[in-house]
Amino acid sequence: MALAPDKIRNIMLAGHSSSGKTTLAEALLFTTKSTDRLGSVVDGNTVMDYDPEEIKRKTSIGAAVSYYDYAGCRVNVIDTPGLFDFALGTYEGIMAAETVLITVSGHDGIAVGTEKAWKLAKEYGKSCMFYISKLDAEHCDFDEVIKSLKEEFGASVCPIVVPIKAEGKDTVYVDLINQKAFTYKDGKASPAEYSEDDVMEHEMNLKEQVAETDDELMEKFFADEPFTKDELVKGIKNAVVAGLIAPVVCGDSGDRAGLDLVLNAINDFVPAPTTAKVVAVNKAGEEVELKIDANGPVAAYVFKTIADPFVGKLSYIKVISGTLTADASLVIGTTGDSVKLGKLTSIKGKRQVDVQSLCAGDIGAVSKLTDVKTGDTLCAPELAVAIKPVVFPKATLKMAIYTKNKGDEGKIAQAIQKMLEEDRTLQYYVNTETSQQILAGLGDQHLDVVSSKIKSKFGVDIGLEVPRIAYRESIRGTAEAEGKHKKQSGGAGQFGVVNMRFEPLHEEGKDFEFVNAVVGGAVPKEFIPAVEKGLREALVHGVLAGYPMVGIKATLFDGKYHPVDSKEVAFKSAARLAYKAACAQAKPCILEPIDSVKILIPNDNTGDIMGDVTKRRGRVLGMTPVGVGLQEVEAEIPEAEMQDFSTYIRSSTQGRGSYEQEFLRYEQLPGNLEQKVIDEAEKIEEDED
Repeated sequence: MALAPDKIRNIMLAGHSSSGKTTLAEALLFTTKSTDRLGSVVDGNTVMDYDPEEIKRKTSIGAAVSYYDYAGCRVNVIDTPGLFDFALGTYEGIMAAETVLITVSGHDGIAVGTEKAWKLAKEYGKSCMFYISKLDAEHCDFDEVIKSLKEEFGASVCPIVVPIKAEGKDTVYVDLINQKAFTYKDGKASPAEYSEDDVMEHEMNLKEQVAETDDELMEKFFADEPFTKDELVKGIKNAVVAGLIAPVVCGDSGDRAGLDLVLNAINDFVPAPTTAKVVAVNKAGEEVELKIDANGPVAAYVFKTIADPFVGKLSYIKVISGTLTADASLVIGTTGDSVKLGKLTSIKGKRQVDVQSLCAGDIGAVSKLTDVKTGDTLCAPELAVAIKPVVFPKATLKMAIYTKNKGDEGKIAQAIQKMLEEDRTLQYYVNTETSQQILAGLGDQHLDVVSSKIKSKFGVDIGLEVPRIAYRESIRGTAEAEGKHKKQSGGAGQFGVVNMRFEPLHEEGKDFEFVNAVVGGAVPKEFIPAVEKGLREALVHGVLAGYPMVGIKATLFDGKYHPVDSKEVAFKSAARLAYKAACAQAKPCILEPIDSVKILIPNDNTGDIMGDVTKRRGRVLGMTPVGVGLQEVEAEIPEAEMQDFSTYIRSSTQGRGSYEQEFLRYEQLPGNLEQKVIDEAEKIEEDED
């Protein structure tokens, strides 16, 4: 029997690293008999962390999807990484879920990952729930965690399950909705007694939060009349959809204590897909809202891609409208290109279960959609819309890549192209000036995992190194020189002489200017273009370190020629000789690229960041308040000093900070650093030879 959209729940597990996301997912799957064993992250046998890199590192590095059926509902669970280097998974998952279930360690409390998950949920209009995990840990304090959650995220934080811990006794989990309490052993619940005094504050908070959702309930609240269970459930459900309440549940995932209460809360309070608002853009560029209707025209969003050289491409999709069937003929909303679907599957970690159809609100996968990428909308031809895609974080750490084995050079581009299809936070380009292939990602661990995957999936062993800086050279003074090319070896010879002046060119946006100031035909007109061409070829290699020369004005004011032996090649060579001789005497200097950097940081970190910018030879241009407790610092920093900036920002702000950079201009490198750059250039040239 086909599912109805109102019987589907899509939840994304998010939160700080090691807060218990994957363990909770495994407990939910096992408790509902969706799996036949309780997977363990430590043992490397979980449904969600199935990638070899995840098993090796014992942490999630990508978004994983599975589902379970419970009490008449199909619940799709999207487990996302907590490490910031793998934020890709979180941004993929946010487009597929209606609710973000944020895990918080009962021992460690709120962390940066908690804040980021909440912020992302609010940014994309998703409802939130909290799961307080690891209640078996020593020194965990549920009430203290709730207090900090309220301080950070406001009064919407509302416990609906409360643990009561007494020394030497089992933890009692109190269900405030049904006013029942339980203890657990091996996941099985046993009724327990509890004192009203232990949960009175939380009960009052719950009633107050529910009362604010309805005028009649508010009157009952002030009249001190009890709420019925139906009133509580309806009030909470409506408030969750409106973003007014973020229910808090709790448990011990390892022992599956309290998991039945979590399952009930997901069914009862997580909004169905039918409550979601999905904005798309039509052919005319107008925004339209898609209805989550199983009977409407088909529209599905591709939220994740897996590129495997053996299995092929797998596109994870969230059906927004209509009912998707195998072999359906659709179009890509952005391009209009036709797409013929193959088989459809539901996803259980790395396992795929064949299905004939997926209805609006459900999640599944389609294989071998060659031209489809993450962020695309697949839709019926008559609909032709594109759902607004998620904006992925920008790569900040750049590394140059090289092959460790000869003969692999030709394989790199193809392997990386496959990785780019899979990872939208990854960037790759060839720096034509340094001839290096640059791979950019979200951090050291991110690029390390990408390197490992390229080796395991495509058999290409690559190394990473700090990229070379594309310096420039210029001159600060004026000098004149004669360039003379004379060659006689029997028969016709080669002869050309030029007298030239070289000086700085201060015209913005112009790197080179050639002026012909010859009078009296000292250099015939037909050879003038050869002089300019010879100079342009020579400017590619500066006189100090071999970097391209810019900001040069070259004036040809005199010369000599031979009526028989003078040729274009002779004047090209003469121009190059004059260039080398004059520029060496015209106070040559090295120019370095300067980047414009916009840094978003908490107020408390502004002093440290400004000091660090100065240490990097940068300049702070100004600060602007952005949002609550944040500052945007604008600065200009030499590119050579930016290599470890992403690591510094992350560590100094505990992951709260971010930045964007782009090339701005070239400036003269301080004289005390010139020799180091010259020595490095000579070493590179020796290595290449």
